[in-house]
Amino acid sequence: MKELIDCAMRRKRSDLVIRNVRIFNVFSGEMEEGEVAIKCGTIVGIGKGYEGEEAFDGGGKVLLPGLIDSHIHVESSMLAPETWVGLCSPHGTTAIIADPHEIVNVCGVEGAEYIKEAVSRIKKDGVSPIDVLLELPSCVPATPFETSGASLDGRETERELARDLFFGLGEMMNFPAVLGAEEDVLKKIAAAQRLHKPVDGHAPGVTGDGLNAYRAAGILTDHESLTPGECREKIARGMFVQARCGSSTENLADIAKAVDGFNFRRFVLCSDDKNAKDLFTRGHIDDALCRLVKAGVPAKYAIPMATINIADCYRLQGVGAVAPGYVADMVLVDDVESFHVRATFKRGVLVAREGEALFETSRRYLPAAVVGTVKIKPVMAESFTVISHGGRMRALEILPHTLFTKETFFTPPAGRVEVKGTDLLKLAVVERHQATGNIGLGFVKGYGLRGGAIGISVAHDSHNLVVLGDDDGAMSRVVALLAKAGGGMAAVFEGGEEVFPLDIAGLMSSAPAKEVIARTSAIQERARQMGVKEGYAPFMTLAFLSLAVIPELKLTDRGLVKLATYGFVPLEEE
Repeated sequence: MKELIDCAMRRKRSDLVIRNVRIFNVFSGEMEEGEVAIKCGTIVGIGKGYEGEEAFDGGGKVLLPGLIDSHIHVESSMLAPETWVGLCSPHGTTAIIADPHEIVNVCGVEGAEYIKEAVSRIKKDGVSPIDVLLELPSCVPATPFETSGASLDGRETERELARDLFFGLGEMMNFPAVLGAEEDVLKKIAAAQRLHKPVDGHAPGVTGDGLNAYRAAGILTDHESLTPGECREKIARGMFVQARCGSSTENLADIAKAVDGFNFRRFVLCSDDKNAKDLFTRGHIDDALCRLVKAGVPAKYAIPMATINIADCYRLQGVGAVAPGYVADMVLVDDVESFHVRATFKRGVLVAREGEALFETSRRYLPAAVVGTVKIKPVMAESFTVISHGGRMRALEILPHTLFTKETFFTPPAGRVEVKGTDLLKLAVVERHQATGNIGLGFVKGYGLRGGAIGISVAHDSHNLVVLGDDDGAMSRVVALLAKAGGGMAAVFEGGEEVFPLDIAGLMSSAPAKEVIARTSAIQERARQMGVKEGYAPFMTLAFLSLAVIPELKLTDRGLVKLATYGFVPLEEE
């Protein structure tokens, strides 16, 4: 403390002085031209004329606090954690609130330990470029309607939450169980409260008495708001609303309509799920800021949503501002319209400049717990046979550009159901954690694919194998390819087949970012050539067809689930 004070009073030289910058103040919303003095990773002064051991010329550009992602699943990038850090640090990201929900559902708590350890091994001058604050996933499995690779009940949650490894409790997706006051779910929330750790939310369309109940449980945030009115109601009930800018979904445009000069401190930015290609081409939270400003939110309201608001939401002391006494996490941008990042500082260390990470990311930490995770019983073409008894059958109709489906019906002739030449496809979810042999079967309407099958081992949230096609033999071959690769993305088409392995838990690839982007793009283009319509991400849309906490009808390895009744429904009506 004496050193910090001496540097602030100019009795001693600082470690680093960043000169010639316009400093955005998240407290006043104003710009100040000047210098920032840093000592021992802490900002000690803002003004002019500081002396330092090193100097950095900001070229008259804008200096912001380091950008924070308030809710992210790193696994959704399909990148190894080291590669993910190497992509995001040059975009100004200095901290994330990470819910390793995906990998924990596959590998248990060892999956979370893997992410933390992999990131902790990356250093620049002894400093980790991005702080990863891990939350313990609250829904493992996400619902009682599927087979997961792990299970964490209330007692186990309390034990694990007590570890320093976990910063809080991850998104409480099973909101019906919260509203129903189910004992085991309440044990998890109560454990976090006793430990004074935050609880994140997931409450699409929850308003009125349901919202009151959700808040009464102490749940802090929500990233699933659907309308400006819903945002305002959640803020009025004391929540922080997360504006999401992800690859599969984003709600920035709708949320922008709810932001005003009084409530903007209750909004925070997040990406939730963002793939490698979008991170590489569009950016991370810098992209969210740019889009938010374009949607009409003034920059002086938007910037706090990526910085100090998140620090306040999660009680992160000394984070989120360029001010004395705050950690020297900062990002230099061209302006507050494009938010094009020129440099990223972490605790006063320059960790990225002009789009390039200044640290090594090529070494891979791959413990045994996260490899070889696809375990299935043998599958044959006959495994996908569906027999009709002449009644109406349910199908999922995917709403374009969303994660939502609606329930629709068709009436096939009695006997074996064939989908070739129709607007229907056969959908299967194959259990891959315990080799139970479970296969959930259903139908999808309007997706467009023809002449084969595609499949993926990323299937929120239990990550069983999801396969879609119009040919049972092709579907069985897709499953075989995914099993052999240890998970991934696969396509079988007339005259060939293609697979891209996701060797880390069937969720992520240990390959370099450019290879991941090129190969995932190529296999997605193959699916487009097979007829997948615009409005649907060829493979990632499949990944959400088993997510039983998103309306209206979804398929798990155990059957069709309807969210409205929160239970199974038969494929064929009697």
